[in-house]
Amino acid sequence: MRNFIWLLLALPLAAGAQKLPPETIKDKMQWFQDAKLGIFIHWGIYSVNGVDESWSFHNKKLSYKDYMAQLKGFTAANYDPQAWADLIKSTGARYAVITTKHHDGVALWDTKYSDLNVVKATPAKKDVLKPFYDALRKDGIKCGAYFSLLDWSQPDYPGFLKDSSRYDINKDYERWNRYRHFFQGQITEVMERYNPDLVWFDGDWEQSAEGWEAERVRSIIQQHNPKTIINGRLQGYGDYETPEQNIPVSRPAYPWWEMCYTSNNNWGYHPDDTAFKTPGEIISVFADVISNGGNLLLDIGPRADGTIPKEETNLLTELGHWTHKHAEAIFNTIPGVPQGHFFGPSTLSRDSTTLYLFLPAHTYGQVEVKGLSSGIRDIRVVGTNQKLTDKIVGKISWSAVPGLVFVDVPQTALDKYMTVLALDLDGPVRLYRGHGGL
Repeated sequence: MRNFIWLLLALPLAAGAQKLPPETIKDKMQWFQDAKLGIFIHWGIYSVNGVDESWSFHNKKLSYKDYMAQLKGFTAANYDPQAWADLIKSTGARYAVITTKHHDGVALWDTKYSDLNVVKATPAKKDVLKPFYDALRKDGIKCGAYFSLLDWSQPDYPGFLKDSSRYDINKDYERWNRYRHFFQGQITEVMERYNPDLVWFDGDWEQSAEGWEAERVRSIIQQHNPKTIINGRLQGYGDYETPEQNIPVSRPAYPWWEMCYTSNNNWGYHPDDTAFKTPGEIISVFADVISNGGNLLLDIGPRADGTIPKEETNLLTELGHWTHKHAEAIFNTIPGVPQGHFFGPSTLSRDSTTLYLFLPAHTYGQVEVKGLSSGIRDIRVVGTNQKLTDKIVGKISWSAVPGLVFVDVPQTALDKYMTVLALDLDGPVRLYRGHGGL
C-alpha cells in the first residue's frame, strides 16, 4: 500500500481506466457484488518492530539493513489460522485478502524463485498461507491474495530509491525481462498452490501496462482459473476499482469498486498508533460505501507472533454484531436511492421492492423521504419486530409529484450504532426525479 493519503474531496473512479468491458466479466463478479465486506490482513516482517511495511526503508526512516534484520524476529509462534478465519467469519465478511508478498519482497510461502521467504529466512519456518486459506474455505469465506508487482529486494528490479541508482528498463531490456520472469513465476506459484478467488495487486504505478506485461499477467491468472477476480491495480487490466482510504462523495460510474480502509492510521502492526477507529465510525463508513454500490475491505495488522491486537479484535467483533443484526439490508443488496431522496445511506433489495434506510448517528423523531412514488406496504426496524408508521405530507391529488414521506422513529427503536429501517414497497421502487412542476 502507499503510505500517504490522497487529499481529495472525491475520488473519480472512471470506467475509462479499465480496458475490459464490464459486460464481459459480469457473471464472475456477482459474488463480489453481493459480498459487501472483506477483511484485509497486512502481515510480514514489518510487524516485528512495528514499522511501516516496506515504505519505512523507501522513505529512509530506517536503513534497508535494519529493516531486513526483522527477519530474525518473525516467529508466527502463536499463529492460529482457524482462529483468524473464525474471527473474520464473525464479522459477516464474505472474503479476506492477505499480503502474500509486500514491496519488501519477503514472501509468506516457500517460493522457488527466491530464498527471501518466511520458510527459509525466518524462525517461523513454515508456509503461513496454506493453513489460512484452508481455514477460510472451511468457514465458507472467499480467499484473496495481495501481491506486490514491484519488489524492492530483487536484484533485477530498478531499486527502491527513485534516483540515479535506478536503471532505465528500456535500455537494459535483458535485466528487466529477468525481473518479469521472476515476478510472473511467483504469481504462477500463488495461483497453482492456493487458487485464490481474488488477486489483489499493488505497486503497478511504477511501470506501464506494457512494462509489466499486464495483459500477460492477467492471462496467467485467467488460464489457471477464469473465475478469479483481479483488482484494479494492473494498469487497466483489472476487474474493479480500488480507492484507498477515501470514500467517494458521488457514486462511482464503474459498476464494481472496493474501498480499502485501515483500522487505525497504518496498514500493518504499529504499536505506536493508538488512533483506532470506533465501531460506530467503521459502521458509518461501511453504510456509506454499500449505499454507493461498493465493498469495504477493512484492514488489520497482526503481530509477528500471529496474535491480533485486542483493539482490532474488538472492532471486528462489534462490527459483526451489527452486520448480523442488519444482514438483510447489507448483503445481496444493490445501491440505494440517489442522494437527495434521503439524507443518509440507503440500499435496495435485489428486486428493488424493499428500501433500506440507514439512520445517521442516533437519529429519531421524524425521518423524511422525498420523491418516493411507490406505495409503502410496511415499515420495519431491521433486526427487531418493531413496526413504524408513516405520514404523507403535501400530496396533491391532481399532480403526479409525490408528497413527502415522514416516518416516526421512537428513541426506543434505536440501535447501539446505526438503526436501519426497511420500507416494504408495493413493487419495484419508483422515484420522482423532476423539479416539482405540474
